[in-house]
Amino acid sequence: MQVRILLESEIRRVIGPAAALREVRDAFVKLARGQATLPDVIGFEVPGERPGMEAAGEVHVKGAYLHGAPFYAIKEAAGFYGNPARGLPAGSGVMVVFDAATGFLSGLLFDNGYLTDLRTGAAGGLAADLLARKDVAQVGIVGAGIQARFQLESVLEVRRPRRVVVFARNQERGLAYAREMEERLSLEIEVVASLAAAVEGSDVVITTTPAREPLVRAEWVARGAHVTAVGSDGPDKQELHPEVLAKADKVVADRLDQCLRLGEIHHAVASGLLRESSVHGELGEIAAGTKPGRSREDEITVADLTGVGIQDAAVAGFVMAEAMRQDLGRMIEI
Repeated sequence: MQVRILLESEIRRVIGPAAALREVRDAFVKLARGQATLPDVIGFEVPGERPGMEAAGEVHVKGAYLHGAPFYAIKEAAGFYGNPARGLPAGSGVMVVFDAATGFLSGLLFDNGYLTDLRTGAAGGLAADLLARKDVAQVGIVGAGIQARFQLESVLEVRRPRRVVVFARNQERGLAYAREMEERLSLEIEVVASLAAAVEGSDVVITTTPAREPLVRAEWVARGAHVTAVGSDGPDKQELHPEVLAKADKVVADRLDQCLRLGEIHHAVASGLLRESSVHGELGEIAAGTKPGRSREDEITVADLTGVGIQDAAVAGFVMAEAMRQDLGRMIEI
């Protein structure tokens, strides 16, 4: 049996934000139509070196099969936030791809977390396309890490803001982010001094932090704004005060049963400020046209993105198909 091995550099050659957005959109539509097999998420923390110490890292295992696809995929992604002090990236990951006809191993994608970052950004781009106003004057980014980069790139696939502002607790990181993204995207980016300044007046607000205490307050969110929260992918993480979801006209989940356990919706329901029945729907339902997206200019919309295995299966399947077509990577016998 032969297995195709792909490294991050080869994977980056075949998929970027535009292709990822297209594949992720199609995957959410399939999910809404019942054309996907999706297991529960496996997630756990790796304890710190000493008792009572914060977790050294977090691990997520996700996967899915999109019906009719030639492959299914399982992904492991980890975040170890002490790694930068060791001179290592905080994020890592690998995707394992299997033949859907035989169950045999078809490929190992050593993407180092790139595909996870890319597909997360793609879901944010999809949420903005379905829920944000067409005319976006300002995008506000909270955080200046890897996902802040991918989210902005993906939003630019669907909207053309006239201004981007970013807030980072570490101002040096914020300035580095602004310089890098200005050069890459030919777009002016301003580093603001406060979290409120990044949210107030923004038509699209994107939160990209690993926060475990809520950051964004409801009174900062303007009428007509759209908020995408991507950081709360675990039960103890939270970026939005529950009042933000209570104030919203439409709250949308990427996967509702998952968001009730892991996401911003989980915290808002637990606080008593949001009922499960008040959640407007899932991202796939809007993408498939079975539920409406934004219907008024003054609506406040919130997308709770916890990361769904169909996104991983979609990008992994695309990479495998392109690698086969272009004969990329190397084959090994097992």
